[in-house]
Amino acid sequence: MVRNVRINEVEGCPSPLIALGHDYEDGGWLAAHSHRRGQLISGATGTLVLSTAQGRWVMPPHCGLWIPPGVLHEVRMIGAVTTQSLYLDPALADAMPARCEVVELSPFVRGLIARALDIPVDYAPDSHDGAVMALLQHEMRRLPAQPLSLPFPAHAALAARCRRFLQEPTIRATIEDWSADLGMSRRTFTRLFRRETGLSFVAWRQQACLVSALPRLVAGTPVTTVALDLGYDNPAAFTTMFKRTLGAAPRAYLAGNG
Repeated sequence: MVRNVRINEVEGCPSPLIALGHDYEDGGWLAAHSHRRGQLISGATGTLVLSTAQGRWVMPPHCGLWIPPGVLHEVRMIGAVTTQSLYLDPALADAMPARCEVVELSPFVRGLIARALDIPVDYAPDSHDGAVMALLQHEMRRLPAQPLSLPFPAHAALAARCRRFLQEPTIRATIEDWSADLGMSRRTFTRLFRRETGLSFVAWRQQACLVSALPRLVAGTPVTTVALDLGYDNPAAFTTMFKRTLGAAPRAYLAGNG
């Protein structure tokens, strides 16, 4: 198994797809860095929170996170994290998303990734190992996106306001409050917000609350505590939003991804 080998140690290998595994302690942090290859990172345990200048993404266990080639990113670990990463040659990354994206990994794909970790980085393309890696390349292009991303605006003042919100996220935040803070009319603010993030303010606010809640839930914070901290009237209202967005109530979702 190819574990705890850094990608820059094998970057010169001509293989189009390389699989590497790493182990990280709870609270681990990777400072801002980038890779020449695109990276699909997944984890058997723990949760990753990835941040770039364009947004923030949360990857629970058994989801995957696609990071395009050259994207500067930093990563925070919640819980002991065991990662499995596929590094795709940049010449083949055009068929993948242009931005970072959390994706769903089926049991079949997770099995392929686990098998890929036993494949040496210098496998022969026409071998059985090469066929596994070729199949993985096809499967990577078909991975369904999960709503666990939070786009950040390029507009400096609006981006600063978004970052302040993430320090104390609340579902009770209003357009009126934000537009007043930024010295804009409601109409100007809503147009700017959608243009900069691709989302309405209400949709972004909900995503921000979800992205903020998930690491706390994975860490064992009770649903009631998280819901009330986010400004929901009761846990049921938070659970309804969570289930509508991710397809399962918090406990069921975490059990299925643990």
